[in-house]
Amino acid sequence: MSSYRIASRYAKSLIELATQQGKLDRVVEDMTFFAAVTKVQDVELLLRSPIIHEDKKGKVLKAITAGKLDLLTASFIDIILRKGREAYLGDIAHEVIRQYRVLKGISIVEIVSADTLPAETLEAIRKKLVDSKLTASTVEFKTSVNKDLIGGFVISFEDKLYDASVRHQLEVLRKQFS
Repeated sequence: MSSYRIASRYAKSLIELATQQGKLDRVVEDMTFFAAVTKVQDVELLLRSPIIHEDKKGKVLKAITAGKLDLLTASFIDIILRKGREAYLGDIAHEVIRQYRVLKGISIVEIVSADTLPAETLEAIRKKLVDSKLTASTVEFKTSVNKDLIGGFVISFEDKLYDASVRHQLEVLRKQFS
């Protein structure tokens, strides 16, 4: 079975259980924290190692997350460890976050700009995206700065890309002249 299918099934189960218990937001916070933990190379190698026994992996994870996770999330991670699916914990955490965003109608929009964008500009972009119905009604921005763009910005979300950078416009002009 593919890692996506495994992650998707476990994520769906956790979301359903958390919803029933009224802990969905807390569990998603926990899984966001846990996704960051699993990005650490040593933790990732630990989880994927076939040599290290599940008990040791469980003790290490409990030490890292002690007092930071809800009982439901901690129990879920224990079940994953007992099932021998610990290598998929990072994928499951990311899938929980993705499914939560779909459930709540949240779109993630990445904006790379040549300079830091003011809040008014971000709000104008948010309004345009929501009005165009290209995104969900709630938009979260991930912004970054890339001086190589010279000016302007690049917006990407889902499978769409809008490049309004000076660098891109110069490339288009260069192609037209050659």
